[in-house]
Amino acid sequence: MAASKQQLISSTETACALGPAPCIVVPPPGPKAADAVARDRRVTSPSNTRSYPLVVHRAAGSVVEDVDGNRFLDFTAGIAVCSTGHCHPAVVRAIEEQAGKLIHMCGSDFYYEPMIALAETLARIAPGPDPKRVLFTNSGAESVEAAIKLSRHHTRRKMIIAFHGAFHGRTMGALSLTASKARQKERFGPLVPMVEHVDYGDLSAITDNLFKRICSPDEVAAIFVEPLLGEGGYVVPPPEFLPGLRELCDRHGILLVLDEIQSGMGRTGRMFCCEHYGVVPDILLLAKGVASGMPLGAVVAREPIMDWPQGAQGSTFGGNPVSCAAALATIELLQNEMIVNAARLEPVALTRLEAIAKQHRCVRAPRGKGLMLAADFVHSETDQPDPALRDRVVEEAFARGLLLLGCGETSIRFTPPLCIDRAQLEKGFDVLAEAVTAAEK
Repeated sequence: MAASKQQLISSTETACALGPAPCIVVPPPGPKAADAVARDRRVTSPSNTRSYPLVVHRAAGSVVEDVDGNRFLDFTAGIAVCSTGHCHPAVVRAIEEQAGKLIHMCGSDFYYEPMIALAETLARIAPGPDPKRVLFTNSGAESVEAAIKLSRHHTRRKMIIAFHGAFHGRTMGALSLTASKARQKERFGPLVPMVEHVDYGDLSAITDNLFKRICSPDEVAAIFVEPLLGEGGYVVPPPEFLPGLRELCDRHGILLVLDEIQSGMGRTGRMFCCEHYGVVPDILLLAKGVASGMPLGAVVAREPIMDWPQGAQGSTFGGNPVSCAAALATIELLQNEMIVNAARLEPVALTRLEAIAKQHRCVRAPRGKGLMLAADFVHSETDQPDPALRDRVVEEAFARGLLLLGCGETSIRFTPPLCIDRAQLEKGFDVLAEAVTAAEK
């Protein structure tokens, strides 16, 4: 335990080297940030969704510093990617050491130790006692694409079931499963066929509607589901939902694919969110927090399922040795202390959110697991969803030195790095309360 505490301490000390946060020395965007935003707008794709003009210079732990010297508490972790915090010394050291030995050698064609070691580690820690095999990718969307292909190949079935509110990625196959925002699909069709969506959390929508009116269960290859709905609003499902899906899949020979791209890697206070429900997937999808910011995704399947032949799937950069080294360091940090830290801070964060909700009628339904939390924002007089208010709260928080992101129609998510300490967490919610007060005026 002493060593694990030291790992958290080293992360905190690195963040403290940047100075205390929040610390706003010039109202953002400052002159350097404004110039960078103007340059960016001239040359980058207009499809990028920038919530506010944050131009990052450096970051450590749970602290982000912009180009004008403002310091922010980070409650986004790069969309739940920087699981061990920004630039954790152990992760940086692993990256530097590996980059000095081997940067790239295409794991689809050759062998190297970091990729083998990481595959062994993921196969060992993935839920369930059965042997596993691992396919490495570059991203969450690529993991979803591969899982679609693997599901259809193994079962020789074509139909796939996904859920309203789900976000599985923006590439064409992943986008076909996504049902989060209409804009994400607008003018991109036709998409991959034979995909059906039902309401998240509702087993009867499959058994009493889909299987009776749309498709026979023996035509369904897989059900893709997020154990805790992400972009769709951080919805925690009923406790019987995932076990019910597992039983349904077992009954009909359907593969259960758990998309833990956002909820996995310690985010919910367990290594994988499905462990809260005692559910073992047939295929587990990972990315985001697996390598603390280095690009990496993974498909972890029970060994009999990953039965495709040579050449059926591969990736030039998937399983890059530097990313694999970062992932091995990340997993060690998560297992030693940071998953426990996320679980320990969950009641602290929920208590603060609930207190803010009691003080402000516009804040509703605090919820979540570990450090994957959210709350909704409504009009305080009409009780109707108020996305404009939600956006004002995010902007007011940014002006005060707290980084937040929305999700769903009217929600704000709270996903700080898993190394955050209680004092930083409490300070962040102090700023949130101020931001809500200012946004209501």
